[in-house]
Amino acid sequence: MYFGILLMNRRIFMMAVRVAILAGAGFLALLFFNQSKMVYLPQRDMAASPAAVGLRYEEVSFKAKGGVRLHGWFIPSDSARGVLLFCHGNAGNISHRLDSISIFHRLGLSVFIFDYRGYGRSEGEPTEEGTYRDAEGAWDYLTQEKRTPPRSIVIFGRSLGGSIAARTASSHPAGALILESAFSSFREAAEDVYPWLPVRLLARYHYDTAAFVAQARCPVLIIHSRSDELIPFSHGERLFSAAKDPKAFLEIIGGHNDGFLRSGKQYREGLDAFLSRYMVKS
Repeated sequence: MYFGILLMNRRIFMMAVRVAILAGAGFLALLFFNQSKMVYLPQRDMAASPAAVGLRYEEVSFKAKGGVRLHGWFIPSDSARGVLLFCHGNAGNISHRLDSISIFHRLGLSVFIFDYRGYGRSEGEPTEEGTYRDAEGAWDYLTQEKRTPPRSIVIFGRSLGGSIAARTASSHPAGALILESAFSSFREAAEDVYPWLPVRLLARYHYDTAAFVAQARCPVLIIHSRSDELIPFSHGERLFSAAKDPKAFLEIIGGHNDGFLRSGKQYREGLDAFLSRYMVKS
């Protein structure tokens, strides 16, 4: 009788183990095949335009490398000291970046902000290689269509856009590169969020920002907050270590999405000091 109970308990235990293994495998498979929905959070509807914050702008339609039609805005600044090529983060679209556009405009920069494929009014669906091609198309638009001197272009990237911006700067002679709240690599960021998972086996994306930064041949500014709840401050430190001189680090306050606003004057003056030192008026 006692042996029978033990045997039954063993069977129940083994069944529970099988169920747990199958459930775990299913969860891992779900993570692996649905990563794009976790990485890219595009919105098609445009919330507003630069006119809502009193800025004149041009609607821009251009092609990415490979032919996908993309949409963006060019916001000119009178007597600009440069043109900011704006690579935004993984969510929303360009219409959700009006606060940043206003800040850069007040700093004397013309701004070219564009949506990756699948975002806003841009065609297609986002992929890692696609986002790189989109930024290449934006660079070509500025240098070929707008005839902007490469050294007058400041490539800016926030969050996921930091990796896309760094990759663009790694292969073009930009005037400067600014990375804000960016991760050192997608896999390292994922390991911070899911430390109990075999991220390096599961991750389908690379976005190796640190490797791209190391190849950039222009002044680099890294901006990060110790209070960033999504991308730890250590990522900013790694990016700073990877960058070649000349480089600078601007520590701000606030969270991942509102640090540039909460830091206020500190943020604006840090940007201004960097731009004043390294940018020549175009």
